Amino acid sequence: MKKSLLLPFIAFILLSSCSVIDELTKFDLDYQTNFSVASTTLINTPFNLFTPDITTDSESSFEINNTHKDLIESIKLKRIKLTINSPDDGNFNFLKEIHVYIEAEDIDEVEIANIYDLENTNSSTLELDILGEELKAYIKKDNFTLRVRTVTDETINETHDITIDTTFRVDAEILGV
Repeated sequence: MKKSLLLPFIAFILLSSCSVIDELTKFDLDYQTNFSVASTTLINTPFNLFTPDITTDSESSFEINNTHKDLIESIKLKRIKLTINSPDDGNFNFLKEIHVYIEAEDIDEVEIANIYDLENTNSSTLELDILGEELKAYIKKDNFTLRVRTVTDETINETHDITIDTTFRVDAEILGV
């Protein structure tokens, strides 16, 4: 009887260890950039805004996490949050929808997050819906840019300065494990 219980117990321990090891090979990379939405009298008209280049410094980030570019299995967007920095009383009520795209040298642009039919919540922060795209090729580059496409449903009288905070989840082999 003891032998028949020992085998399932050993199998459970081995399976649990594999998932623990798998979690050790995952880590997050955080990037931040800014863009501005100028005052406008147009509504329901899409317009594009571009962020400055975002330096990935991926080689050193991978090294800190005991891996390197060749061992990266996957990188996906985990979280994207927009925050209005100014005006102080600014909110996202003027937005009807927003789309965020990523682009890097020699790689086609792809949409990574969006949100539609925004409600007026008087909030100065906004979490976007993640599209789950594989982004390994973009983050392994030295830098990337984001393009923000917005559609407004209200006019705004002053420029809104917005910060984009992104978190990318990296799944890698740590020292070949």
